[in-house]
Amino acid sequence: MATTNTTMTRRSFLRSGAAAMAALGVPSIVPSSVFGSNAPSNRVVMGCIGLGGMGMGNLRGFLNKKDVQIVAVCDVVTSGRAEYGPNANGYGNKGKDLGREPARREVNEYYAEKSRLGRFKGCSGYSDFRELIARMDIDAVVVTTPDHWHVPISLAAVKAGKDVYCEKPLSLTISGGRILADAVKRYGRILQTGTQHRSNSTRRYICELIRNGRIGKLHTVKCSIGGGPSCPPQPVMPVPKGFDYEMWLGQAPWAPYTEKRCHYYFRFIWDYAGGQVTNNGVHALDFIQWALGTDRSGPVEIQGKGDFPGDGLFNTPTDWDIEYTYDDAVKLLFKSGKWGIRFEGSEGWIQTSPFDASPKSLLKSVMGPDEIHLYKSNDHKQNFLDCIKSRKDPIAPAEVGHRSAAICHLGNIAMLTGRKLKWDPEREQFINDTTANQMLSRPMRSPWHL
Repeated sequence: MATTNTTMTRRSFLRSGAAAMAALGVPSIVPSSVFGSNAPSNRVVMGCIGLGGMGMGNLRGFLNKKDVQIVAVCDVVTSGRAEYGPNANGYGNKGKDLGREPARREVNEYYAEKSRLGRFKGCSGYSDFRELIARMDIDAVVVTTPDHWHVPISLAAVKAGKDVYCEKPLSLTISGGRILADAVKRYGRILQTGTQHRSNSTRRYICELIRNGRIGKLHTVKCSIGGGPSCPPQPVMPVPKGFDYEMWLGQAPWAPYTEKRCHYYFRFIWDYAGGQVTNNGVHALDFIQWALGTDRSGPVEIQGKGDFPGDGLFNTPTDWDIEYTYDDAVKLLFKSGKWGIRFEGSEGWIQTSPFDASPKSLLKSVMGPDEIHLYKSNDHKQNFLDCIKSRKDPIAPAEVGHRSAAICHLGNIAMLTGRKLKWDPEREQFINDTTANQMLSRPMRSPWHL
């Protein structure tokens, strides 16, 4: 599925003798009745890296696809990990352990039941993503790790000839996102960013209404999402057994372990993420970029202010007010608050949450055959698989994922500098601002580098 050589290697692998199969724990015979037309040589062979709440959600989403065979899982936690945050009981994880061994067992049990063989040992577990990526039989990887690992792991996979499904936000920094997007193009890989709102029919319809001028000339977009939390100082704790904390930190500066530094809560610490602006904000801003037709570009001016925790473990904004200006004078006003997005034009408006418009006739508007019809996807994961086979761009390719993450990073940089910034979206540089340009990348702890 990857390149011709990779595909032939995989097919040869799947046809190889029982001894070679046993070396990886894969059954030497998989009944054709299990997969029908999706015979072993036609399926996308996949490995999943990162097995927390969302990681298990992604794993199960691909596990249920008939044209996928998951053969490997990877996580720095062996087992016994608890899920924190608002999604603690989400993704079918209530009352279940998380980590690579529970995930490996779940995959094996799924295929055992599917094949009616009573047992299956075809899924291997790894603590180091490099071992999984080194496997020649794997076509694609799913990266559902903390944000600071998205680019290093995805980049390694791309260079190894793998296609990638990477969770949002695509990058920790603008320069890292650019490096990854360029590598995807250079190596001819498929990368789908996990901004799954693009595979929502209502979102697509709203974008088509705006792009086809149904609300006249767009002049203002108002967007708000929930603010971020704060956290008091936390005690140093012993690293739990079975948790490779040093690998979890990776490129980030060394810091003592405490429970709320990791797993869900990493999102609110600068060393690993960008707060709610990059967490939930990237979904909203990606949608807006699509509606504006700027999803391979961006704004030209940014200014903003934010409230930051005075002390404690978390240090990303709890509240913010950011203004972006595009080269056609459209204003994007991005604030913390109740979730909602509203597009205002010279002849009307349209909004989400709830879906409404003025005039009401917009809600029943039909696009003509000669009008703009946007990329259609109703299943984000299946779109990725289809594009692996067709080698066409998915609905949220690397360049688009990078640009959407960059909008978030620009807002954070504007808040941190406390001044209006001029941005060149083509060169991806701030104009006449050395300090802001230094914030496009971050130092990486040795031995990690891009």
